[in-house]
Amino acid sequence: MRCLVTGAAGFVGAPLVARLHTDRICDVTATTRSATSTFPADIRYLPIDITETTDWTAALEGIGVIVHLAARVHIMNDMSSDPLADFRRANTASTLNLAEQAARAGVRRFVFISTIKVNGEENDRPFRHDDQPKPIDPYGISKMESEIGLREIADRTGMEVVVVRPPLVYGPGARGNFALLVGLVRRKLPLPFASLKNRRTLVAVQNLIDLIITCMQHPAAAGETFLAGDGEDLSTPALIEGIAAGLGVKPMLVPFPPSLMHIAARIAGKDAVYQRLCGSLQVDISHARDVLGWSPAVTPREGLRLAVK
Repeated sequence: MRCLVTGAAGFVGAPLVARLHTDRICDVTATTRSATSTFPADIRYLPIDITETTDWTAALEGIGVIVHLAARVHIMNDMSSDPLADFRRANTASTLNLAEQAARAGVRRFVFISTIKVNGEENDRPFRHDDQPKPIDPYGISKMESEIGLREIADRTGMEVVVVRPPLVYGPGARGNFALLVGLVRRKLPLPFASLKNRRTLVAVQNLIDLIITCMQHPAAAGETFLAGDGEDLSTPALIEGIAAGLGVKPMLVPFPPSLMHIAARIAGKDAVYQRLCGSLQVDISHARDVLGWSPAVTPREGLRLAVK
């Protein structure tokens, strides 16, 4: 089988391609925006700038399965005059352009890596795969609209579509708030999170890759939506303790009223950062367990150790 991976040089794409290649799961065609390739010589590599008008003819030759990772991701302090329009062009229109051409080329399955932001930003009960979508930012909206468009293409053409919605993905080279926490713990700075009782679902990059590969291969995955996760939720203090254990340092957690922390974050214009670090967002991965027989191979403790070692 030959498979196409878009965003193949990214945080998830690079280790996914390595696993597909090393384990001989499929013959990989890898696409990235960069013209510089770091892939092994026997991986077919094509530099492609993904837009709503990209011609995928050359890349789709002989392809049976696509894993579509490439996307314009959530941007803090986005300076665009119309973020939703930009996300729709970069994510929705470009995804559907690829899917239409893939269906015409005879691609059997399209695995779309979406985001838990399609479900929402925060919850008091775990999100499920069949919950009513409630995205609130342009990134989440663009991914939801991509999912809707892909379902229509699947119904019209018969190409199998599988949707995977991960929460925060962590692993070697992770950026954003995870990298921020790692840096603070490494510097042994006092962190005012000891009083937090939140619960968050994260997913180690190794577990996400394992789920993606299962979705590429399993017959029952066709037409389904799966939520990803490690199977064990963490509070922010537990996350920091796991990072510290991986770094071999003692965490400097100090108690501080979460309500006052939230007020301070709001005053500083960091309300979104507070929500991502201190709010609760839990994910129910039972649908993947029930339909695919899949379960996370890496525990959060092991995943955190691998992420920071």
